[in-house]
Amino acid sequence: MSHAPAASPANQDQFTHLHLHSVYSLLDGAIRVKDLVNRVKELGMSSVAVTDHGNMFATIDFYEQATKAGIKPIIGSEFYVAPGSRFEKKQVDKLADGNAYHLVLLAKNKIGYKNLIKLSSIAYTEGFYRKPRIDYEVLAKHTEGLVCLTACLGGEVNQRLYKQQTEKAWALAGHLSEIFGKDNFYLEIQDHGIAEQHMVTKGALEIHKRTGIPLALTNDAHFLTREDQKAQDIMLRIQMNKRIDDPMEFGFNEEFYVKSAAEMKMIYPELPDAFHNTYKISQMVDLKMDFGHPLLPDFKTPNGETLKDFLRKSTGDGLSKRFNGNAVPEKYLKRLDYELDVIGTMGFDGYFLIVADFIQYAKNSLIPVGPGRGSAAGSIVAYSLGITDIDPLKYDLLFERFLNPSRKEMPDIDIDFCRDRREEVINYVVEKYGASHVSQIITFNTLSAKAVIKDVARVLGFDFAEMNSLSKHLPDTPGLKLDEAIAGSPEIQEFFKTGEKEKLLLKVARTLEGMPRNAGKHAAGVVIAPSPLDEIIPLAKDTKTGAIISQFEKGPLEKAGLVKMDFLGLKNLTIIQNALNEIERRHNKKIDISNIPLDDPAPYELLQKGKTKGIFQVEKSGITKLLMKAKPQKFEDIVACIALYRPGPLQSGMTDEYIKRKNGEVRVEYPHSDLEQVLGDTFGTVVYQEQVMRISQIIGGFTMADADSLRKAMGKKKL
Repeated sequence: MSHAPAASPANQDQFTHLHLHSVYSLLDGAIRVKDLVNRVKELGMSSVAVTDHGNMFATIDFYEQATKAGIKPIIGSEFYVAPGSRFEKKQVDKLADGNAYHLVLLAKNKIGYKNLIKLSSIAYTEGFYRKPRIDYEVLAKHTEGLVCLTACLGGEVNQRLYKQQTEKAWALAGHLSEIFGKDNFYLEIQDHGIAEQHMVTKGALEIHKRTGIPLALTNDAHFLTREDQKAQDIMLRIQMNKRIDDPMEFGFNEEFYVKSAAEMKMIYPELPDAFHNTYKISQMVDLKMDFGHPLLPDFKTPNGETLKDFLRKSTGDGLSKRFNGNAVPEKYLKRLDYELDVIGTMGFDGYFLIVADFIQYAKNSLIPVGPGRGSAAGSIVAYSLGITDIDPLKYDLLFERFLNPSRKEMPDIDIDFCRDRREEVINYVVEKYGASHVSQIITFNTLSAKAVIKDVARVLGFDFAEMNSLSKHLPDTPGLKLDEAIAGSPEIQEFFKTGEKEKLLLKVARTLEGMPRNAGKHAAGVVIAPSPLDEIIPLAKDTKTGAIISQFEKGPLEKAGLVKMDFLGLKNLTIIQNALNEIERRHNKKIDISNIPLDDPAPYELLQKGKTKGIFQVEKSGITKLLMKAKPQKFEDIVACIALYRPGPLQSGMTDEYIKRKNGEVRVEYPHSDLEQVLGDTFGTVVYQEQVMRISQIIGGFTMADADSLRKAMGKKKL
């Protein structure tokens, strides 16, 4: 019985890859999302699926990249399915992959996407045993909006066919066809020149003829082009801790790449339906994702007031307290009104109340909280609510750098808590909003320049001592690219010219550089949602701590509408608190650290002498030397030195220029007389991003919103 779509000249040669592994099938797939989209477009295909092993890590990045390129993204995952109950955590049947079979699921629409999220979350939170697993029982409850394929040789239907357990294969295929419904379940066939696949295809064809269950042709792509097979093989060996000449239980020959439609058509020319059905499936997919709608948790006001009214009242009371009940200066009231209007228009009233609430809880519980860092220090609302303890008007900090109405981005407040008691604050948030509404955030460790050289060299059998000596010539600069690191080292350049093996090392390292190596838990990030998180995003479990984490990183999370909050654990706050406790114990003297004089000369003398051990942000040798040269005499001098201790200012000579001007060695000059008001504190040197914004406002007539966009573009070097 044929299930091919009516083949018109427009679509008869159309093919869609429905089984494909990106770099997020960690150390297994070697396809970068951007490269995939470009390749698919180049091959003239209109759609493509990503089905990473057991996860949905790539979802948002893939959706955005594909949509931008005019390619239809098909969101899916190759699930691990337990042979019995997902709750049984034991090895049976000598199954690989954490005692599980494989099954490909693709989302057709929003309902399907939500079911995919739910199943992916359950796989981690309930079924995890070496791998995240579902079972057929939970699958049957979440089939709506999904298309199911029987996967590779690891799929249970295919395993049964290969082992000639024909009745079991037929029974399972019938069950899956029944629960997914007509046209939503396909027998997947592949041919990578592996004998077992021919046996399975024969069995699948028999089921198809007898039952009418349609076939779908896939290629289980793990790398982009045939030429990438070597790099993917080495990547797999990095994962398995094997060398290049070690035997592999399984691996991938040169056929597991993203083939063209013409190449796919030639695999089973006698089964055209299997080829056409891939395009038919892609035509069934209609999934639109909405980004940019913040999903804030529900904050309950004490007397049922609106969030807007309660925030206005709370900030008014807080600002009055900052001035000890005295009259609040007009400029503060004007700034407060302006900020509240922007926050209200953008719909972030609740966000500020939520943050203020858990900071107040920490302070009431005597958990040390930092005074504030980053752009949030530019907000008078944050200052009034006690979120920050820095007066933004006193230091001319700009609100637009934190929240820009034309940018439509979520506010981002980083908060430092005492490292030893940070978990107490997170537990308070979990109790207040519910465990199902709160999670920590995933992060990915990547194959950095230094790590990728060492890993690939180990697989290729290079001498360990030689590699250690070589890697010492590679700088440890975070984010430094391999080619940049090599360009700065003549020794390494010479090494890579010495022979074919060395050239291969460099070639493979370049291919694998930057790919995710493993998943972990973000040190500080927490998300709080208005509804259970597994209805919004897929969840995972941190294998080390057992903590529930998101499957999406920080950026994709924000695009999905969730608000990230950073609960940073800072050991310096713990040290300060311990010191204060000791002073009180020994000398019966209570010191309020948030209220100490900033004009006491003694601390400045310590900094001038280079006595900076244990002091936050100034204990590294480089900045210690900078402080000794700059001789800080007031708080603003310390601020300037910290801002100048960055690669840009250091390399450009700006830092030296600042020191000479400050110490009176050269005359202070301003690019324009109107800029003295902006650059006076830094002796005519542009040190801060706020100064860039003020200059563009004074000289260029920019609005503050435009000035912020300019600052951001400069920061990212966007000409």
